[in-house]
Amino acid sequence: MSDPIEAEIRGWMTGRLPSGWFTSVEVSVDRDEVLVVGVLPEPEVAGDADEAERAAAVAGRVRGFREDTRGRRIEIARELEHRSGRRVSWGVRCGGRDVLFTTAAVPVMTRLRQPERQVLDTLVDSGVARSRSDALAWCVRLVGRNSEAWLADLREALRQVEQVRAQGPGGA
Repeated sequence: MSDPIEAEIRGWMTGRLPSGWFTSVEVSVDRDEVLVVGVLPEPEVAGDADEAERAAAVAGRVRGFREDTRGRRIEIARELEHRSGRRVSWGVRCGGRDVLFTTAAVPVMTRLRQPERQVLDTLVDSGVARSRSDALAWCVRLVGRNSEAWLADLREALRQVEQVRAQGPGGA
């Protein structure tokens, strides 16, 4: 069971999107941002086209979509930002490639002890990251990638907790 506010945002966005834009759409919601990633149909290329030609066709399809829909996407984003108080970001998936047009980089305050700061500083000093902030984002991406199944289980457990709370005294 998902958060009712997230479900409302997903439903509104699904209903608001023009029907011909995507073959399917994913709407992800967190406290700060709504990310809309639509799947575009792959461009048709000759059967003997090489990988470079296919990649160029996908890049052209993505670029064309981005430019052709810019005004409408801005209009839809402003409406939802007004309704939800969250920034709206856009992206597409085409030919196995994900392209994000806009995303929110939201500052997050954290307190780290010296051993954790030393990890970040090592990443900066080695050139893996440009700053402590970049190093921390790198670490979060790495954990997310390597712990995907565990994080999915944790999210499912949280949904079950929300469902039990809603059914309890004082629930909706």
